[in-house]
Amino acid sequence: MHELAVTEGILKVVLRHAAANGAARVVGIGLRIGELSDLADEWLQRYFDYLSRDTIAAGARIRVEKIPVVFRCETCGDDFRVRLNEMKDVACPVCGPGNASLVSGREFTVQQIEVI
Repeated sequence: MHELAVTEGILKVVLRHAAANGAARVVGIGLRIGELSDLADEWLQRYFDYLSRDTIAAGARIRVEKIPVVFRCETCGDDFRVRLNEMKDVACPVCGPGNASLVSGREFTVQQIEVI
């Protein structure tokens, strides 16, 4: 249910930027969300529809771009993608198991706001 709090934050950002740019209406919002996030796209849209109903963002469509989980090997510097079901056995495809740091997969950004 944390989608509600996240969606409130999205709406605040969208309305602030729309007002600063003199927008009459918000018609779309592009989000970039890392695969490690457990936010459900469907619930983001439902909560957004509810929260924005009396604002210039009412009816805006949310589009979500999922960002893959990518690690960087601290030994060789290679970046490699990891599927969610492989998270407990992260190993560099070049060097094998060792030190790896997360490069992407936790992002959550409002990438685009479409206005008229």
